[in-house]
Amino acid sequence: MIFLSLFWEFFKTGLFSVGGGLSTIPFLEHMGASTGWFTTQDLTTMIAVSESTPGPMGVNMATYVGFETAGLPGAVIATLGLVSPSILIILMIAGILQKFRQSPVVEAIFSGLRPASIALIASAGLSVAHSVLIVSAPSLSQPWTAVSWPMLGLTLLLFVGMNHKRTKSLHPILWIVLGAIFGIIFQL
Repeated sequence: MIFLSLFWEFFKTGLFSVGGGLSTIPFLEHMGASTGWFTTQDLTTMIAVSESTPGPMGVNMATYVGFETAGLPGAVIATLGLVSPSILIILMIAGILQKFRQSPVVEAIFSGLRPASIALIASAGLSVAHSVLIVSAPSLSQPWTAVSWPMLGLTLLLFVGMNHKRTKSLHPILWIVLGAIFGIIFQL
């Protein structure tokens, strides 16, 4: 039964999360809350690991959840569940898309998908930022105690570094490694 649940949950995620790996995060938040397979803290860890490892983020996260939930078979089934909708949709439309690509209806559909993708990715980004930067509920007398100031400082430092004209051309993997080193040194 767990295998069917894994496949179905990730099938739904793969079907509706248009826009890439970050757009799967709202679906994964809901999945964790409704199934109990992982906590919000586990999700934050999965995001960090998935962003740091090769391959698509959504696939890495599906594989991780499947493995943690039901071992190697669970990893395979969750991953298949996530990628199956894309494969099925691509197979269905590949032959006819070229014929109808210039259609105003098809253009309108693709135009409508763009804002939905942006909204899902923005939601994921805000959710990750909130889970990393907010450590507790703010009190009315001392609202600044809710913020993880070291994490905010590291975030701002890396952001400024990535956008400085001398360091802007550095490879993204270097920034990931630097973030990991700072996190280890300062035990973030």
